[in-house]
Amino acid sequence: MSKYIFVTGGVTSSLGKGIIAASLAKLLQARGFKVTIQKFDPYINIDPGTLNPYEHGECYVTEDGAETDLDLGHYERFLNVPTSRANNITTGRIYQHVIEQERAGAYLGKTVQVVPHITDEIKRRMLLLGENNEYDIIITELGGTVGDIESLPFIEAVRQLRWELGNNDSLVIHLTLVPYLAAAGELKTKPTQHSVKTLLEYGIQPDILVCRTEHKLTHEIRKKLAQFCNVNINAVVESIDAPTIYDVPLNMLKEQLDKTALAKLKLSTKNDPNLDSWKVFLGKLKNPTNEVTIGLVGKYVELPDAYKSIIEAFVHAGANNETRVKLNFIAAESIHNENVQEKLKGLDGVLVAPGFGERGLDGKLAAIKYVRENNIPFFGICLGMQCSIIEFGRNVLGLADANSTEMAPETQNPVINLMDDQKDVTDKGGTMRLGAYDCELKKGTKAFASYGKTKISERHRHRYEFNNDYLKQYEEAGMIATGINPITGLVEIVEIKNHPFYIATQFHPELKSTVANPHPLFVSFVAASLANKNC
Repeated sequence: MSKYIFVTGGVTSSLGKGIIAASLAKLLQARGFKVTIQKFDPYINIDPGTLNPYEHGECYVTEDGAETDLDLGHYERFLNVPTSRANNITTGRIYQHVIEQERAGAYLGKTVQVVPHITDEIKRRMLLLGENNEYDIIITELGGTVGDIESLPFIEAVRQLRWELGNNDSLVIHLTLVPYLAAAGELKTKPTQHSVKTLLEYGIQPDILVCRTEHKLTHEIRKKLAQFCNVNINAVVESIDAPTIYDVPLNMLKEQLDKTALAKLKLSTKNDPNLDSWKVFLGKLKNPTNEVTIGLVGKYVELPDAYKSIIEAFVHAGANNETRVKLNFIAAESIHNENVQEKLKGLDGVLVAPGFGERGLDGKLAAIKYVRENNIPFFGICLGMQCSIIEFGRNVLGLADANSTEMAPETQNPVINLMDDQKDVTDKGGTMRLGAYDCELKKGTKAFASYGKTKISERHRHRYEFNNDYLKQYEEAGMIATGINPITGLVEIVEIKNHPFYIATQFHPELKSTVANPHPLFVSFVAASLANKNC
């Protein structure tokens, strides 16, 4: 039978529940346990697919096409194991299911209520991943902060589950903040005490406290927290600010978070955790021999979380190349033909990021034209690829009004067009081309050189595609389709022949980059940017 760990948060949001959950999972995995993580989000959206990145950061897409919370990206990057739609549940999805059941008459005339019907559905979803005994331990992260109105049904569901599962089959980790008051010159425990008190009022006694802090916790502070929060002193875990998120598993190992959790679950500690490859990665990350500066041109650069997977893919690829990657975030709207040289000055490579809509399009086109003409390594993703096709059409093929029908429905040269299977779609949520699809690479290309094979699978999130009516015209002018979907003929990758590095993809390679397996296109792009710098 699977064991269950629930991770809650208190005092404030953005303390890093996802990183703590992923770090604990990594330690348990390194001991030989089969572990997965799921995220329960309290918002009423069915999924984050329709949310603006400014609202929620990046929308992470799984292999099976689920649009999910960005924390699932952390889970995959740490564990090197794919997640699915079963790993991310929202309040909206819970209520949608219960209401559909009520309409179908499943409740036999009963009054449908939050307790027991909503909480029962939450519990069913929480236990779903454990039904086939595929996992030894399932970690469930609860979004939001204890005390939030929208989180209450999830907290109640955990309370009931703990009673049903028993003390040895579940535990609660409460992540909280121990702030440092500079004026007083000391750490304060009261916020944590009040947070735990709120949790106790809901009927849940946390088993482990993970305390986010800027300063070391003294023995006296730990003792005070243990005494007033009803936990053992060895269950008060320090989570001090770290240079990178990838330091956190080793910090949690020092704090023996995994040992404490296993003891409370009555599980053997098995082997000591094997983190050799993780330490090698950290060694390369912290001791680079080179440095490159790469410009990230995008619409949402004010909120780096909108590009979280891209940022982390550069971390992985940089470590693989023993190169520090400095990202220069450049707002696409700030670029135009007159200032593009100044904006891109000193960059060793340029990535044009994904996005939707017309805002910032001209800036992206100006940036792509500049790097194409000046032989600066270029990498375009999703809309970045579509922009590269529009720019090439206008400035090389002479198609002055080349455009995407997303931006200009009436254009006479729709080099980017709505996919055929999207033309009758009216609903916005979960209806794009989503998830993993096969792609075949042409030998002798930079894409093939990066992957080292002809058959790959990558994740997508788009409605528009390259218009194959123009393919022959583009290839004769030097822009080659080097990756094609074998079933639909969809152009997945384009390259320019006589350019040091010019690759653009319709798919999102950043979604499959992990610590253990840095994405080959990012690795090649960083290497090309380094070569450009050295030239």
